[in-house]
Amino acid sequence: MRLLIAGREGQVARALAARFAGHDVTALEPPALDLTDPASIRAALDAAAPELVVNAAAYTAVDRAEDDAALAFAVNRDGAARLAAEAAARGLPFIHFSTDYVFDGRKGAPYTEDDAPCPLGVYGSSKEEGERAVLAANPRSAILRTAWVCSATGGNFLKTMLRLANEREELRVVADQHGAPTFAADLADAVFAMAPRLLAANPGDDAFGLFHLSGAPHTTWHGFTAEILAQAASRGHKRPRLTPIATSDYPTKAARPADGRLDCAKITRVHGIAPADWRISLSRCLDELIGPPEAGLKEQTP
Repeated sequence: MRLLIAGREGQVARALAARFAGHDVTALEPPALDLTDPASIRAALDAAAPELVVNAAAYTAVDRAEDDAALAFAVNRDGAARLAAEAAARGLPFIHFSTDYVFDGRKGAPYTEDDAPCPLGVYGSSKEEGERAVLAANPRSAILRTAWVCSATGGNFLKTMLRLANEREELRVVADQHGAPTFAADLADAVFAMAPRLLAANPGDDAFGLFHLSGAPHTTWHGFTAEILAQAASRGHKRPRLTPIATSDYPTKAARPADGRLDCAKITRVHGIAPADWRISLSRCLDELIGPPEAGLKEQTP
């Protein structure tokens, strides 16, 4: 399979490159593939001659986007649509990643793909408009809305908590925002599983459209942190005191959805992909970052 990935150093892009090892993978970032530069997009597609295009590039600085809306929309809406359109012009299927931030978190139940988006900030708005633009540009598009992405690479909540756990005696973590961690490797597994059908499917096939995919079970940032600390402690890491706080105790420039839980039944029904247990994925990730529990404890023994 010949795969072009927009993005190279991001968490999902790296996971995709690893999952498709053995295939012909081209992963590019600016300036080689710049979503704000139409010429670079055309040149990248011409050079890679892919069978499938995956957009793992995005403007993801949620708070900074409030003051940098032009660039957020240039990348997340206009650039994504431009890449999808160039793929369509070559008859190629397109996979695009989106986010639970397209919702306001006020439903009180997990969101389905049929729920109307209602983003709270610039980042969520740019991603929501990007979804619509991608689907309009390429009828053979599959969009994966996901949430709370983590991996052993790049910057993310998991790695931040591990660092702070070693620096502090107490961690104060928001306990009233609900969702589910999603590991980049599990997203890459999903793309790998979807790819053969997408390559064969015609426009209008159920394989295309909007899909939700996050980890399971649902939790809070506090609950996620508790599991991180417990599993890290089994590997010999320091375990600080964990205190739940409210969102109001940790103000941010951009509002976050209080309840971004995603209903993932559709992707299970259509593609046979079930949400991965994030606790198992966390253990695998910590094995990579720290080592298995036994090895970690031995390293800490005087």
